[in-house]
Amino acid sequence: MILRALFLLTLSFTSIKAEEVKPNVLFVVIDDMNNNISLLDPKSPIKTPNLKRLAERGTLFTRAYCISAACNPSRVATLTGLRPSTSGVYQNASNWRKALPNRKTIMQQFQDAGYAVYGAGKIFHHKLEGAFHDKASFDNFLPMAPQNMPTKKLNKAPEYGSRNTDWGIWPVDEKDTIDFRTTEYCIRRLKNPPKNKPLFLACGIFKPHSPFFAPSKYHKNLPTIKKPNRLENDLNDLPPGAKALMKRNKWFWNGMTKLDKKIPGSYQNFINAYAACCRFADAQVGRLLDALDSSTIAKNTIVVLWSDHGFHLGEKDHIEKFALWEKTNHIPFIISAPNITKPNSRCDQPVDLTVLYPTLLELCGLKKDSRCDGFSAVPLLMDPEALWQYPAISTYGKDNHSIRTKKWRYIRYNDGSEELYNHDYDPNEWTNLAKQTTIAPILTKLRARISFSQPAEPVSNLRR
Repeated sequence: MILRALFLLTLSFTSIKAEEVKPNVLFVVIDDMNNNISLLDPKSPIKTPNLKRLAERGTLFTRAYCISAACNPSRVATLTGLRPSTSGVYQNASNWRKALPNRKTIMQQFQDAGYAVYGAGKIFHHKLEGAFHDKASFDNFLPMAPQNMPTKKLNKAPEYGSRNTDWGIWPVDEKDTIDFRTTEYCIRRLKNPPKNKPLFLACGIFKPHSPFFAPSKYHKNLPTIKKPNRLENDLNDLPPGAKALMKRNKWFWNGMTKLDKKIPGSYQNFINAYAACCRFADAQVGRLLDALDSSTIAKNTIVVLWSDHGFHLGEKDHIEKFALWEKTNHIPFIISAPNITKPNSRCDQPVDLTVLYPTLLELCGLKKDSRCDGFSAVPLLMDPEALWQYPAISTYGKDNHSIRTKKWRYIRYNDGSEELYNHDYDPNEWTNLAKQTTIAPILTKLRARISFSQPAEPVSNLRR
């Protein structure tokens, strides 16, 4: 009896100690950052030294993919652990909380576990056309500041597009930017973490989302940014499903080509402005890391960084996201977890962001949620070469899906038409192999892999 009492007492003290050392979480979301950055392409002139600095502390997923190439469905899927095919949230205009009234976000999971949960900036899609921020997911939240727009267009093309397609040097004072204010809030939280609770801090960085405005120092000394590789008649081998899906966004590329003929250099300036915004976003990450390093919680904080999707700058004659090709879906994704990840680790396994929700639960010792559509990537954090049998799947619109393996990108549209690209030989995705008879066995295997795990709890219950 005495020995049993001593054992229970020891177990009790161990539990208390474990409770005291729960890891903090710094959760960084970047908007529209594609793979044209030095983090993922060392030859890129768009240098992101602070993203590299973070990657050197943990694991960089070199083949990470968004769940959906649009802000609202991507963020909802990542933050709830449920794919659009489960939730029904496919568009920016979808009221996701109405679709999933009972689903706990990752932030609510941490609230339930005793964390103080704070956030700022663009975490969920800001209120736009029916898409809503989730107030219940935070103990305190600083909304994304309003756009500080110049009084006139900066790109000398007032007839082109809208204010959201503008670009240039703006504002004069960096402190007037959306992201400086967001980052400043998060820095204050890192400097003054809660005393009696672990911290979950979400920081949503808006750039490089359009309009492509960044202060002057981020435009200065920009090296030559090459225009994307293009192939004339690249779109000729697209199937009907692709043409139907991309039809509503053709105006952006067509408008840019017309503008560049009218005002030569406009297209190059547009690309340069995107690069400047990437540099600006990287600088905000640097400010966060500096604040974390000087804080009292530095040694016990997990840092996660991801982008909601990529962005085309003319690849495949497309500007914007809203597609199922590589440039739209390949994203930066980093996890640094003290005592778990090894510095300078690189994982080359294709993963999509459904891993994020279950991975954070496991890393922080929270109860597993069996309703997640993804699986924890902790095995890959411990061994980046571990066997990983789950495909990286992206969805844009109902029944339009792509799957990425190390070698292949396969796309199936809602009309049944298909695309297939061999990335060993065709990284630009110029040659659609889907109709080649010799490829039929590959197609059969890839078609079978586009399947979705069903949550243990019926979807109807999650929507009640």
